[in-house]
Amino acid sequence: MGLLGLLGRRPHERAGFALYTAAVSASRQPGFFGGLGVPDTLDGRFDLVSLHVALLIRRLRRDADPAGPKLAQAVFDAMFADMDVNLREMGVGDLVVGKRVKRMWEAFHGRAAAYESALDAADAAALAAALARNIWRGEAPPPGAAERLAGLAIALDRTLSAQDVAALRRGQVRFPEQLAA
Repeated sequence: MGLLGLLGRRPHERAGFALYTAAVSASRQPGFFGGLGVPDTLDGRFDLVSLHVALLIRRLRRDADPAGPKLAQAVFDAMFADMDVNLREMGVGDLVVGKRVKRMWEAFHGRAAAYESALDAADAAALAAALARNIWRGEAPPPGAAERLAGLAIALDRTLSAQDVAALRRGQVRFPEQLAA
């Protein structure tokens, strides 16, 4: 990387990418697809990544440390830069990539708002309904799966809230393995 590349890098970019990568890894645990019956499709994977990233961004935005919201933006930027790259690797043409990324961005924001609203209201049933609507896309989820996923998301929200912002600034986050169960 040249000197200009170093000068153009935003302060939280590296940590944002590391946090985003950890969220993607956590969303890929096999238990989501096997145990909970989340569709193992591009849409299903996008929805699980969106859930994990939305909860991570929620945690960062709520931090009293001014670095929190900046890190949240860096995670968001990393996610959509990755979506752009993935679409291009799948052969989506340059003229269409921007439109698809915009639709993904809008979908992410809608999901994040629905999840945050339910979490703020401590309404597990509303969270389960939002997850069922988004993750199973109109299909009936396996019995109890949306409720179990809502419980796991609530537990993840608590786990993320307890994590130190200094570690998050270094790109270090812990996602519980039991989320895949």
